[in-house]
Amino acid sequence: MASQILPLELIDRCIGSRIWVIMKNEREFSGLLLGFDDFVNMVLEDVTEYEVTPEGRKATKLAQTLLNGNNICMLVPGSEGPDEAGNAR
Repeated sequence: MASQILPLELIDRCIGSRIWVIMKNEREFSGLLLGFDDFVNMVLEDVTEYEVTPEGRKATKLAQTLLNGNNICMLVPGSEGPDEAGNAR
């Protein structure tokens, strides 16, 4: 019998580890997940924000950020972001 894990359980297991968050717009965030709520609003620490511009990808360092769960498209647990993945969106 296969074990089953629900999406919020997986996110809960990621608290305290690195996560790559891809937003619905042209932004991506990579940071340490501090917490989230039932709407998947997330608090990240030691964050790198990646923004796709006509000139290329721009990276900005942030101490902390709060992401609105309504704008999150995809989560990649354990990833350092697009630089680690070896490709850009």
